[in-house]
Amino acid sequence: MKIIFAGTPEFAVSALDALIASSHEVSLVLTQPDRPAGRGMKLRPSPVKELALRHGIAVFQPETLKNEDVQARIAAENADAMVVAAYGLIIPTSVLGMPLHGCFNIHASLLPRWRGAAPIQRSLLAGDSETGVTIMEVVPALDAGAMISRGVLPITESDTAQTLHDGLATIGATLMVQAMDQLQSNGRLAAVPQDESLVTYAEKLSKAEAAIDWDQSAEMLSRQVRAFNPFPVAQSLLHGEVCRIWMAHALPGRASPGEIVAVGDGITVGCGSGLLRIDELQMPGGKRLKARDFLAGRILSIGERFGV
Repeated sequence: MKIIFAGTPEFAVSALDALIASSHEVSLVLTQPDRPAGRGMKLRPSPVKELALRHGIAVFQPETLKNEDVQARIAAENADAMVVAAYGLIIPTSVLGMPLHGCFNIHASLLPRWRGAAPIQRSLLAGDSETGVTIMEVVPALDAGAMISRGVLPITESDTAQTLHDGLATIGATLMVQAMDQLQSNGRLAAVPQDESLVTYAEKLSKAEAAIDWDQSAEMLSRQVRAFNPFPVAQSLLHGEVCRIWMAHALPGRASPGEIVAVGDGITVGCGSGLLRIDELQMPGGKRLKARDFLAGRILSIGERFGV
């Protein structure tokens, strides 16, 4: 089949790569315009654009899909299907109807749970035991399309948003290629409507959520640290400076919130309930370090406090 692929960040790369390697033809890639990045704020192409160009695939980067000339370019492709993965732009109803068989999205949650912008992080924050990927029809309403297939990924106590992101991207790529193979064979894909009574929303992350409140439970703080790795990274004051906490896990015990009660392979800190052992952290201007390496270059004593 002739496929238009719409995606922008790293999450979408696995799916595009898998479709390129499949029996289908990716004839056009839609991705967001190059954005300024890095210290020099030079324009940087999206990861999806970089992959497409390496394979000689035409790339189209409109600021919006609402313009008539943009829609005419997409319609001219005469595609059999459009595959969407974290594209980041609203796709108008008129565009959804252009491909012969419709548009299909890779969503990083087990819909109808966690519709929206940050499903991976919200599932971790909520303490879900599992997450996954849903292949769904794209409709005008946010992540509300009927479900074609789903793949489940257990969430472990050591998972971060990054590890789940990587695992879900791989699952999504496999499921989407399978879906496109089925569509080619059968001319249609069986889909199940979502149960609207089970819908939850995954709001976009804000940097304000990164601040650690040591009155929270150690379990909650462990989830916060891991959900915000690699962005926006949980943080707390230490010696009056902002300390970024990259990895931590909960332990049983009791201590005053924010109080350091043990140092060694980790830095153990009191919480509202339980103890949080910090495994990786970073001070301003410094590198991200394992706790033991951090302590080798900085004196940190029992009884000192985080949060001040």
